Amino acid sequence: MDNQTTRRHAALVDRMATALGRDLEEDVIKARLDLDTLHDMVVRCTGCTKPGDCEHFLARTEASGQPASDTPAYCRNAATFRLLNAGQRT
Repeated sequence: MDNQTTRRHAALVDRMATALGRDLEEDVIKARLDLDTLHDMVVRCTGCTKPGDCEHFLARTEASGQPASDTPAYCRNAATFRLLNAGQRT
C-alpha cells in the first residue's frame, strides 16, 4: 500500500468521524479509542471498493451542515463508529 492511498483513506476515516460528530484525536486522548484500533480503521478503509462513493457521501453531509446519523451501509468501519457513538471504548 502506498503513502498516497494511506493518506487518502486516513482522511476518509477522519472525515467520516467528523461527519458523525466524532473527534478521533479527542477520542484517543481520552482513551476511548486506542491507536491500534485507529490504525486498523485506516487499513480496513483501504480495502473498501467504494472510496469515491464515500467522498460523495461526505461532501453531501458536509454541505448540509448537519451531522450524519450513521455511516453508509458499505462502510467497513461502521461497527467501530457505532461503538464510539454509543460511548463504548474501542
